[in-house]
Amino acid sequence: MQNSSYRNSAKTALGGIVAALSVTLMFLTSVIPTLTYALPAAAGILLVLMVVDVDKKWAFGVYATVSILSLLVLPDKEAAVMYVFFFGHYPILKAILEGRLHGVLLWVLKFLAFNVSVVLAYCVIVFVFQLPIEEMEDYGKWAVLGLLGLGNVVFVIYDVALSRLVTLYMLKWRKAFRKIMRF
Repeated sequence: MQNSSYRNSAKTALGGIVAALSVTLMFLTSVIPTLTYALPAAAGILLVLMVVDVDKKWAFGVYATVSILSLLVLPDKEAAVMYVFFFGHYPILKAILEGRLHGVLLWVLKFLAFNVSVVLAYCVIVFVFQLPIEEMEDYGKWAVLGLLGLGNVVFVIYDVALSRLVTLYMLKWRKAFRKIMRF
C-alpha cells in the first residue's frame, strides 16, 4: 500500500511540475508577444510526459489546471484561448486517436479536431474577449480561409514534430526520467 501512495505522490509531483512549467511558458507570451502560438504549443508538448508516463486522466487534470490558470491570470488571452481550445488537449487527443485508428481516418479526425478547435478559439477570441482583428480586412475576403489553410500546413508540421519528440523521449530520455521520478 505504501508503494501505491508513493507512486501517486510522484504522479502528483510530476503533474505539479508540468503545470508550473506550462503556466510559466504561457506567461512568457506577455514578455515575447511574437510567440503567442509557439509558447502554448510548447506548453502542450509538456503534457506528453503525463500522457506517456502517468495516464491520460492525469494529463487531462494538468490540462484543466493550466487552462483555468491561463484564462484567469494571463494578460495574453489569445494565447490562453489557443491553449484551451487546441494546444493543451491535442497531445491527449493524439494519443487516444493514434492508439485506436490508423491511415486516412486518423488524419481526417486530426484535421477535423484542429479546424473545429481553431474556429471555435477564434470565435471566443473575437466575440467573448472582443480582441480586434481589423488587420484581416486589409487582406481581403479570402484572408481567413488562407490563414486557416496555412494553419493546416503548420498543424501537420506540429503533429509530425510532436510524434518525433515522443519517439525521441521514449528511446533516449524516458529511462533516465523514470529513474529520477522513481516510477
